[in-house]
Amino acid sequence: MTTVSSSDATVGAVLAEPTGVVVDGRRRTTSSRRPLVAPVDGKPWTEIAVGGRQDAEDAAGAAARALPAWSAAPPAERAASLRAVADELDAAAAGAEWPALITRETGKRLAEARGELGLSAVYFRVMADLLEQQQERVLHAVTGTAHHVEARPLGVAAVLTPWNFPVSIPARKIAPALAAGCPVLFKPSEVAPLSSMVLAALLDRHLPAGTVNTVLGEPADVVDPWLAHPEVQVVSFTGSTRVGGLVAAAAAPRFLRTVLELGGCAPFLVLPDADVEQAVQTLLVAKYRNNGQSCIAANQVFVAREVAGGFVDAFVAATERLVVGDPLDAASDIGPLAPAGDPARLAELVDDAVAAGARVAGTRAPVPEPGHWFAPTVLVDVPAAAAVFRDEVFGPVAAVSTYTDLDDAIAQHRATGYGLAGYVCGTDVDVARAVSGRLRAGIVGINTGTPNYPGAPFGGLGLSGSGYEGGPQGLEAFQAWRTTAVAGDAVS
Repeated sequence: MTTVSSSDATVGAVLAEPTGVVVDGRRRTTSSRRPLVAPVDGKPWTEIAVGGRQDAEDAAGAAARALPAWSAAPPAERAASLRAVADELDAAAAGAEWPALITRETGKRLAEARGELGLSAVYFRVMADLLEQQQERVLHAVTGTAHHVEARPLGVAAVLTPWNFPVSIPARKIAPALAAGCPVLFKPSEVAPLSSMVLAALLDRHLPAGTVNTVLGEPADVVDPWLAHPEVQVVSFTGSTRVGGLVAAAAAPRFLRTVLELGGCAPFLVLPDADVEQAVQTLLVAKYRNNGQSCIAANQVFVAREVAGGFVDAFVAATERLVVGDPLDAASDIGPLAPAGDPARLAELVDDAVAAGARVAGTRAPVPEPGHWFAPTVLVDVPAAAAVFRDEVFGPVAAVSTYTDLDDAIAQHRATGYGLAGYVCGTDVDVARAVSGRLRAGIVGINTGTPNYPGAPFGGLGLSGSGYEGGPQGLEAFQAWRTTAVAGDAVS
């Protein structure tokens, strides 16, 4: 007899009656529906029910009702729930249906979809551990008064997530919120909502009703009622810098705490002493992971003149070897852009760079038609004024410039105003670390294209946002510190 895993069964249930509304543990169907487009061929393949203002208000009410019990639940109980979710995510990463659904919605390779589920499990497990490690402190004044310092849940948390990582980014936000004792209002992306709805269903299975409430819908219909609700005290958003500004403005009247992980324009510096082959392999990951659709993707590639010739030749050759094809095929290295991706915009960026003096290096791979495809492209001799060097690309276009003056390269990086991620490649790690210290970035990879770690903080500066996710700082984003002074406490 064939055994169906719990995550596979959950995917089946979500696909059987696709809805983006779950309030107080109950799925809702609505008359308003949105088609979903497959990135491999650009054609609609299903549709999902979307919610409206009343659904959002009901969700906020359910979360508010859940707040007293969930915030008072013992840390060990909350941690156990998070670990149960992590166990299911680990099992799902090895399963069939959920990884395939992520790939079908986003176009990312199946191996990357599995990795996303595994990473999501780590976020839940790390937050469970951090919660149990967090302890009340007692400070004794000379007057004999004891000051008890403890972390308290802020309140209901609004979580607004993008399409490029439809499970791991929600996990990165929801796990610390739940650990802190905050019920969650979850708005997934309209582009890849089904993968997120499977996560919502999994959470419902392990949490009291109303602890996580999910509403997919128009931002004004969903977000405005949430940010106006008196029990909502924190909003966590990942998305573009433009929309992040709108979220910050909407949160300002009530002085809500905000965690904003916004756009990036990450520099990638290849120093004169770099191991060229290692630097090439690092850039392949930093640039082309998730088809280039990552906020920490390398955007400005600065190569020291001493190694530029060998590096460019090797990177172009490596790019030409990438297989563009069906993301469900293990032989493929690059899949299609997600439905929200814009091949026409990428083409405009390439044309603009060429008009400014850059050139396309090597041969671009043929891409399937129809669909949201864009061939990996390497631009060399890119001038600082080119848009591809100043704006977030969000696609498989690598912009390379040669430098003789490191100060000038760093100045070009800092002029963008972004400050999310950066990369430095060099054999002398002390020198590389010194260079990394001059970058405006919340996270830096030295000789690695994957600098993220769930146990460490991740956040941006400048146009890349504010606040932190991951690590103790990510947990504290959903907490308020309270000091309780007790007169006459015995000094221990």
